[in-house]
Amino acid sequence: MAQPETGPLHFDVGARQAHVVGDGPRIAAVANEAVDTASLSLLNEVRAAAGTTRVNVMPEYVRTMVKHPTLFRAHMEMGRAVFKGLIPPRERELAVLRTGWLCRAPYEWGEHVDIGKRYGLTAEEIARVTAGSAAEGWGEHDTAILRGVEELLADHCLSDETWNTLAKRWDEGQLIEFPMMVGQYVATAMVQNTLRIALARDNPGLSHR
Repeated sequence: MAQPETGPLHFDVGARQAHVVGDGPRIAAVANEAVDTASLSLLNEVRAAAGTTRVNVMPEYVRTMVKHPTLFRAHMEMGRAVFKGLIPPRERELAVLRTGWLCRAPYEWGEHVDIGKRYGLTAEEIARVTAGSAAEGWGEHDTAILRGVEELLADHCLSDETWNTLAKRWDEGQLIEFPMMVGQYVATAMVQNTLRIALARDNPGLSHR
């Protein structure tokens, strides 16, 4: 088994953001007025599932993804499925944040800091996510969630120990959902990092707590 990154991942936040945000997006987003009503409606369904308000102006990332309509629809549908999934929201966001941190993904991390707080994660817990499953202060179940993300990114598989710990609290549906959810956010981080999606004004990226 590949050894997972269970502790702090040391990197220069400023240098990382300069690398993956760069001098601007690699693909220009479409103008907001060019977005069709159906795409805006689908985005707002995802936002509602995530507990956020409807918007009339689509974020730049979404206005970039609509340039590939088939993937955009699948991406939004998967996002809605995850947000309305079987894993409790706080636990979902704990996993998403560890995924975003290990992917060193400024956009994903910054957005989910705010979402995580909405579902009960504290600023102290969010800061501790950067230290991973090895940090002191997590209970058994939260440790297993973080460790699970670390194992999936390192070995693309959960160890028996982590699986069995998660299975004490999660049913079969939740256990199926977990690796699919982590994979969804790894893919999202890859796209956002590669396309150099600009951070929103209220998203400071990897420094956000």
